[in-house]
Amino acid sequence: MAMKKGNMVRAIREKLENSLEAQASDSRFPSYLFETQGEIVDIKGNYALVKFGQVPTPNIWLKLEQLEEFV
Repeated sequence: MAMKKGNMVRAIREKLENSLEAQASDSRFPSYLFETQGEIVDIKGNYALVKFGQVPTPNIWLKLEQLEEFV
């Protein structure tokens, strides 16, 4: 299923922890990325801007392949 604006998602730990993004920054990702739902607010190419509304954090760009629908 193709991701689109408004989809509720969460990050896939295995794909994010072993990514180029993890190597380029602090690899200690907060648990809310994997345990709470975020909303896709924008998509540019292979990346989605995700807003996690349950915690006071800035929006984060993640690769679409690093996301799964939150059920």
